[in-house]
Amino acid sequence: MGGFPISMRNPAVYPGPPPTDTDVVVIGGGVIGICTALYLARAGRRVTLLEKGRVAGEQSSRNWGWIRQQGRDPAELPIMMEALHLWQELAAETNVDFGLRQTGVTYLAETEKTLAGYEAWAGVAAAQGLDTRMLSPGEVAGMFPGLKRSYTGGMTTPSDMRAEPWLAVPALAGIAARAGVSIVEGCAVRRLDVTGGRITGVFTEAGRVTCAQVVLAGGAWSALFLRNHGISLPQLSVRETVVATAPLPDVHAGAAADDGLAFRRRQDGGYTLAGSGKAELYIGPDSFRALPHYLPQLRAAPFDQSYRPAAPNGFPDAWGTPRRWSGDEESPFERMRILDPAPNRRYVDRACRRFAERYPELGAVKAQTAWAGMIDTMPDIVPVMDHSPDIEGVVIGTGMSGHGFGIGPGAGRCLAALVTGGEVGHDLARFRASRFTDGSPIVLPPL
Repeated sequence: MGGFPISMRNPAVYPGPPPTDTDVVVIGGGVIGICTALYLARAGRRVTLLEKGRVAGEQSSRNWGWIRQQGRDPAELPIMMEALHLWQELAAETNVDFGLRQTGVTYLAETEKTLAGYEAWAGVAAAQGLDTRMLSPGEVAGMFPGLKRSYTGGMTTPSDMRAEPWLAVPALAGIAARAGVSIVEGCAVRRLDVTGGRITGVFTEAGRVTCAQVVLAGGAWSALFLRNHGISLPQLSVRETVVATAPLPDVHAGAAADDGLAFRRRQDGGYTLAGSGKAELYIGPDSFRALPHYLPQLRAAPFDQSYRPAAPNGFPDAWGTPRRWSGDEESPFERMRILDPAPNRRYVDRACRRFAERYPELGAVKAQTAWAGMIDTMPDIVPVMDHSPDIEGVVIGTGMSGHGFGIGPGAGRCLAALVTGGEVGHDLARFRASRFTDGSPIVLPPL
């Protein structure tokens, strides 16, 4: 099988060097960082985005490629609805066809309990004016001809979209660069320079950069970065495996999922398969620190994850990864430029087998390639989008919990507004950083 399309073997598109002075430093070149930087530049700020490896090298390019409103936390849904329109606007600003198609997302219910949960969420969608509708068993069969499995019903949102993430995020980076963002790849931010409780700059491997504001969009690395400054964020990362098949007959143009499989038609005629196994948590120091915050999630779905005794060397929550370093020391971010976990081979085989079982007409389904990514997750499965309560001038955008690709443009615009003091346009109280320290109960999303 082929390797993942983005790696450190790719020459840097944005080699730098970084400027010595800027208004805002954005840490992280994933979809959240890129979109935040873009909207900051459009607001008139001098923006420098620093990425330790390659733009979109980690989870932003390794996800399923779903741009979905369906199933979102009610507080996320308005931002996601805005993001859908922003995706369409941004696609018109590049000559890169990154596979943006409005082909819908469908959830297939195998039990009455699952269907009841979908019906409850459909009420949330209706209140927001979304085009979600429930499906009878007959409507499911009509929408998925050839699917050799019966369902109690389903839920679909025709306006939902799909795209190829490893093409889309670099295309967005091109838009940001043309808007004036100084993007530098292969340049890790080691730590913040804080004077009197506020940001005055950042220390990078290429030297100090003076700035008055910072956006931390470091994905799975964010909690480690903050811990070096004495800030505890109960963020963990879990491994998810994804499979890409060779081109196959068109059995469904959109994205769909049942209890054992998720699949999406790709631009190249193949399918992206996932969801055939449990998310895998590597046990490390932060797992124990954060455990009390995750108890509600564990009680609600005790079998939704599996556990590994230790992460590979260099991973954010590996036992041997340093938790303290100075601005003139090599950081963990330089030792591992791109977090590239190996896929779970059993999950790869299971996904292919389940897709073939659902569509026997396809014959044996084989993986053309497979990969894994580390998803930055939070105890309540929604992100942090807030000013840091500890350091003035820092905005945190992390813990997207597997939802970040689709919502990226909307979240980026909101984070940019937090930096500039502009109109956010959405209630971000659900995403405040202090919810884990102010005694608030952990509230899980409805789906």
